[in-house]
Amino acid sequence: MVEEVGLGGVPAEQAQESGGLGVFRPQSEVQQMPWDRLATYLATYGHRLSSEVAPRQFAGGLGNLNYLIEVNGQPHVLRRPPLGPIPPGANDMAREHRVLENLWREFPLAPRSLLYCEDPEVLGAHFLIMDYRPGLTIGGVLPSRFDSRKVGPQLAGTMVDLVVALHRVDPARVGLEGLGKPEGFLVRAVEGWAKRAGIACDGAPGTVTESLVGWLRAHQVPVGVPTLLHSDFKLDNIVLDPVTLAPRAVLDWDMSTRGDPLFDLATWLSYWTEANDPPAMHALAQMPTAAPGFPTRNEMVAAYAKLSGRDVSDFRFHRVLTMFKLGVVFLQLHARYRSGATTDPRYAAFGTLGDGLLDFAHEVAQQRAD
Repeated sequence: MVEEVGLGGVPAEQAQESGGLGVFRPQSEVQQMPWDRLATYLATYGHRLSSEVAPRQFAGGLGNLNYLIEVNGQPHVLRRPPLGPIPPGANDMAREHRVLENLWREFPLAPRSLLYCEDPEVLGAHFLIMDYRPGLTIGGVLPSRFDSRKVGPQLAGTMVDLVVALHRVDPARVGLEGLGKPEGFLVRAVEGWAKRAGIACDGAPGTVTESLVGWLRAHQVPVGVPTLLHSDFKLDNIVLDPVTLAPRAVLDWDMSTRGDPLFDLATWLSYWTEANDPPAMHALAQMPTAAPGFPTRNEMVAAYAKLSGRDVSDFRFHRVLTMFKLGVVFLQLHARYRSGATTDPRYAAFGTLGDGLLDFAHEVAQQRAD
């Protein structure tokens, strides 16, 4: 299974005010959908797709196709998987709709999902339509108008506040008490990603991969009290007010589940680059956190522990597991490139990136890095 890591939909050097999903493609490059079939489908449920406003496709990204459309006179976002075969469990629009149908009631920054369509005859794949939340998204580089020494602490504080707020939501209050399988969550994660690593490496995982799998199996920790997990939380999945940087929305919920909250924290920090990190972390370029003013990963763990009241003494295990996961994701993406499943030139360097992330995970496991 290739689990998309939601790589932002926008080049790392850009930050855009177009709804948190990046810039729009030129109309000549839009992947067209059978919009007449969508209009007919929506009409059967009492909704109207505007024929006066052409759908616009958000640019970039390695995962879902996202379009800005007008429904019932209001802007909405349509999300559907990428073209071509989709591995089981990936790009799970049904899961995202299930989460977003009611989560907004307890976590207002979650956009509300208007509807979900499972019939591939409409657009070629299942899809959902959700609220549009315009604003600023920030990728790997902070916009030049902001001073990182001033806004770094603010953005870091916002992110930890949001993670803690999500983990405080009672799943039963939003109809998600049956989401995922929290029991055995960490064991399944280790074994699942070990299997995917083998497949991505054509059945011949390297020494570092084998060492990491052995370390994770030998250092298993108890699963914490399960909470809702976003599973891909990072800065470019947060829509911000372009002036105050106050959060307006949190996006990309298609990997959400229930499980150990420290796994969510570690997933987030697997993207958190520091100035002295190895080249792979800087090549990852997911958040501008290596800039002066941003706290360190250890400081973020301490802030989360203080605000949530959770014990983080076993955090190294979660840190190694999520770094291992991230490295394998890039090896999977590179395997798609090697097989010819994609010709996107961005994928060509993902093998080197994945190997570098695994090397860093190994250093963390051996306590030579944090």
